[in-house]
Amino acid sequence: MESELPNVSVNSYHGNRHSERPNMSDEIARFAGLKDPNVASVLGEVHRASKGDKWVFLRALPSGLGALLTGKPFMDGITPHLANAFIGVPDEVGRLLYLTARSIDAQQAIEFGTSFGISALYLASAMRANGGHFIGTEIEPRKVSVARDYLAHAGLSDWSDIREGNAMETLCSLKAPIDIVLLDGWKDLYLPVLKLLTPKLRPGAVVFADNIYTFKKALAPYVAHVRAEGSGFESTTLPLGSGIEMSVYRPDLQADEKLA
Repeated sequence: MESELPNVSVNSYHGNRHSERPNMSDEIARFAGLKDPNVASVLGEVHRASKGDKWVFLRALPSGLGALLTGKPFMDGITPHLANAFIGVPDEVGRLLYLTARSIDAQQAIEFGTSFGISALYLASAMRANGGHFIGTEIEPRKVSVARDYLAHAGLSDWSDIREGNAMETLCSLKAPIDIVLLDGWKDLYLPVLKLLTPKLRPGAVVFADNIYTFKKALAPYVAHVRAEGSGFESTTLPLGSGIEMSVYRPDLQADEKLA
């Protein structure tokens, strides 16, 4: 069951079903946003498929507990089992990402930890509407391939780019300004990735960090950083999904701290 979930979603778009999906001009689809039938159809499929994640995590639980008993991190134990897990954001968080990107007229959206591309669909939809571009990064080759396929079937390939590899390498060459960021990969990399991207954030950029409740201990250094005086961020945790930290970049706060 684990290995079938992503393939079921991707393959369901091939053949007659794909040819029967509504066609809309690029301009109409752009303004339709998440209501574009192509986007809505793919989102419906991936959210249904992602419900299988609970079985993936249940099967991985013994390995995680075994890791703890041997003095290793829980994540070290379950990581080999997660290659087939979507680990995507729920629809309410996806819509938050979309609406935030639209409201600040984001032109460049970045995601660390694209997985099978659920959040990528929301951010890429916003980039199409804004006339911008989405860049995601994912270290698992198969997930990269599936995410690209989903974006293609949603008609969003022209506004998106999924980079394969370590985020510290795939995101180091980004050009400023960056308008919106989603951190949803390995938790120990949230802070390094944020520090990598911070010099390229535009004033008022929004950074979202997912799973704040689920990985409270692991993400404590990240939360402390974005809430520290002089960090250049104003930040709070939103009670959506598994907890998402929303941080607004305010470089003027850094200047004020230096003057104080």
